[in-house]
Amino acid sequence: MGKYKRIFVIVIDSLGIGQMPDGEKFGDIGVNTLGHISEAVDSFRIPNLQRLGLANLTPLKQVEALESPLGYQAVVREASNGKDTMTGHWEMMGIETKTPFQTFTDHGFPQELITELERRTGHKIIGNKSASGTAIIDELGEEEIATGHMIVYTSADSVLQICGNEETFDLQELYRCCEIARELTLREEWRVGRVIARPYIGKKKGEFERTSNRHDYALKPSGATALNVLKDSGFDVISVGKIVDIFDGEGITQAHKSKSSVHGMEQTLELAQKEFHGLCFVNLVDFDAKWGHRRNPEGYRDELERFDEKLGLLLETLREEDLLMISADHGTDPTYTGTDHTREKVPLLAYSKSMKGSGRLPEQETFAVIGATAAENFGVSMPKNTIGTSLLHFLK
Repeated sequence: MGKYKRIFVIVIDSLGIGQMPDGEKFGDIGVNTLGHISEAVDSFRIPNLQRLGLANLTPLKQVEALESPLGYQAVVREASNGKDTMTGHWEMMGIETKTPFQTFTDHGFPQELITELERRTGHKIIGNKSASGTAIIDELGEEEIATGHMIVYTSADSVLQICGNEETFDLQELYRCCEIARELTLREEWRVGRVIARPYIGKKKGEFERTSNRHDYALKPSGATALNVLKDSGFDVISVGKIVDIFDGEGITQAHKSKSSVHGMEQTLELAQKEFHGLCFVNLVDFDAKWGHRRNPEGYRDELERFDEKLGLLLETLREEDLLMISADHGTDPTYTGTDHTREKVPLLAYSKSMKGSGRLPEQETFAVIGATAAENFGVSMPKNTIGTSLLHFLK
């Protein structure tokens, strides 16, 4: 058995802690998701993250850095060329993405793609712009119901999203159209990270609600990851939240979809009380989707405080042979211009009840230290052409 029997990796989606050195290339100057949330709000209470040393990595107005926080802390840079969800998560598990995914935020999708999607699906497309999912359903839902047209939109992410009313468009028809869109967007010039089915119910503006029948059609990772070698070696690889979608099921042995970030932590707590041997990989998306993109620092703060409460319960539940690593996949500074992700460094907090030591680790050059640490712990080799060096020897 490895040093740890179970490793929990929790991704606080978009919790950046400061501009990357190349941030200017991405249009992200002076960004700091966590630091600017602290500056923008009056109160901020995250005692469990404080105990683990989060405030030791970037100054926070209301939260003091501790002289001797629990476990180990590090600032981590992104090696890949990008600032999106898939790029960040794939890098955590060893893949460096050198060509970023396409985004169509400014002008919508090219007419050639729209024309081909209309021809293949048999539906006229309306929308075709960057929008909030709830706003575009309110704007165009009645027209879609009346005509059978299909709402297509994008966001600041590399996504093509299709809305369909479950009562009139039909859920299976929505999925069929998304599968066609996924096939078309495999072409290099239209290559998006994910196609997302966005079903909703209701009959008129003001009453529309999105349902839990969302389905993501992701690209497969561009190569084998730490997840693949762990699964192939017989270890459990448990996904919570959208991890299974981000990796298109590759290397996953068991998946749990989450209704919210709070629900994702509740699922993680339940898993921590069960027997398994391997990795539990958790994504908590609400920080990014509900608060970062919508530039709402107060909402982001509230979500962090809710997470911190659940984290306290998890810290009590963890066993001596467990390792917890908390990190992020990019930034989404809710005080910055626009609605896009921000190119940032991220925190890495590592803790186990069995640790005798603690302290600040050197700044790391890639998120891939996470996957490499898990692989070494379980005695498996990272796949060829992956990046990342294990930090296991630091964790004493």
